[in-house]
Amino acid sequence: MTPTPAEADRPNIIFITTDQQRFDTIAALGAGHLLTPHMDWLVDTGVTYTRAYADAPICVPARATMITGRQYLNMPEGCGYFGQPTTDRPRETLPAILTEHGYQTKSVGKLHYEPVRTNYGWEHTEILADYYWEMEKRGGCGVPMDHGLGQNEMQPAISTVDESDSLTRWIIDRSARFLETRDETRPFCLHVGFSKPHPPFDPCRNFWELYAGISQPDPVFGDWSQNVADIPPGFLYPTWNLNGADRLSPEVIRACRRAYAALITQIDYSLGILFARMRELNVMDNTVIVFCSDHGEMLGDHHMGAKTVYLEGSAHVPMIMRLPDSLSEHRRLRGHRCDSLATHADIMPTLLNLAGVPGDRHPPMDGIDLLAMAQGKVDRDQLIAGFNEFYAVIEKRYKYLTCTCGGELMFDLAHDPMERSECIRSGNYASEHKRLSTLLRHDIEGRNLPLPGSCEAKSRKETRSHFAQPGFQHRNYTRRDVLH
Repeated sequence: MTPTPAEADRPNIIFITTDQQRFDTIAALGAGHLLTPHMDWLVDTGVTYTRAYADAPICVPARATMITGRQYLNMPEGCGYFGQPTTDRPRETLPAILTEHGYQTKSVGKLHYEPVRTNYGWEHTEILADYYWEMEKRGGCGVPMDHGLGQNEMQPAISTVDESDSLTRWIIDRSARFLETRDETRPFCLHVGFSKPHPPFDPCRNFWELYAGISQPDPVFGDWSQNVADIPPGFLYPTWNLNGADRLSPEVIRACRRAYAALITQIDYSLGILFARMRELNVMDNTVIVFCSDHGEMLGDHHMGAKTVYLEGSAHVPMIMRLPDSLSEHRRLRGHRCDSLATHADIMPTLLNLAGVPGDRHPPMDGIDLLAMAQGKVDRDQLIAGFNEFYAVIEKRYKYLTCTCGGELMFDLAHDPMERSECIRSGNYASEHKRLSTLLRHDIEGRNLPLPGSCEAKSRKETRSHFAQPGFQHRNYTRRDVLH
């Protein structure tokens, strides 16, 4: 069967996601201490959204936002959260609509949907559990994650399998196999879902050794975070609950940062295999590539680890879109940097538009078309976000943060992009503080959500007593899509 002209004109889509990758982890964007040649190539030939934020900086909600085009605060109660359905509209997701409109759709790697094996419109999926089952059957190549670290512990380790047997390589190999065996009469949408650099920080030894002579930058501290005791305790809850980064020594933090860098480079070099295969199969020139992470990683900044908070290390993510040569905008936007506020909800309307899905088939969404944003046709002045006990207002210049157990922070990102100087205590931003705190409070009240200061602050001891997922999960090859 020969594709119709309309089908032939529609671009293929490769949607690449990493897990827990910070915004400042690509050499072409200033991270000269990292080896990222293929992410650099995306930056040099695509559009980089320099101010992209996760509106819910944690795995499951972020992924729900990506496939629904809705910000987490606008999802129905009970959807998009751990243990709850990813969406209440399974027939109106990004993959479901693309499949309906003739795309061959496949996802390889981490999805983290609920329930686990629900496809939400993908024609076929291969999730992380499939890799572990395959490794059990294969034998003779080691046991993945046989080091005892769990899914959120921050201390570094070395992978217990070689690179060719690693989960990262499996994801690339299975993605390449799809390209080799796809239905060539249809355009395709392939999701490549890397599970790293999410903890455990366990790169394969060859990537760990690459960084033996490359020093990593020290964590960032501010006038509000030099001492742990000065930090509003609510902002430390994810750290206390997940990894205890606040009590790690500078030497251990440096080792964590080295392992984290090695994981990112392992992903990057694997992307080189995928991109080469795309060229060999002649699909590069008509394929849109979108690259982003679900959220970041504090990595010792402000004595914090993990995610969930709306500080830069946690919520600010890399986001790049490379347009194919077949689109007229490709040349004009090569290497373009767009500093408009972007978020995960923008991915779905962008890809639906690029795929030629009629507007009347688009479900209600909160997102903005990223191509129109890069062209200067649309903009976002403000992002109001919330997840669990944390809330934020992010603007072009200011960011205001608060949480239900009390405490608030405000930063002037135009002059302080790494949040070293807290504005409220300085006394120089009283009017802006009042404006943003009032705006956020009214929004929270309108949604009937818990207000800032409405909950009692928990102690460090109490929080740490609920330590999540400690160690020894390497043989827990269950149906759960959470083994990294």
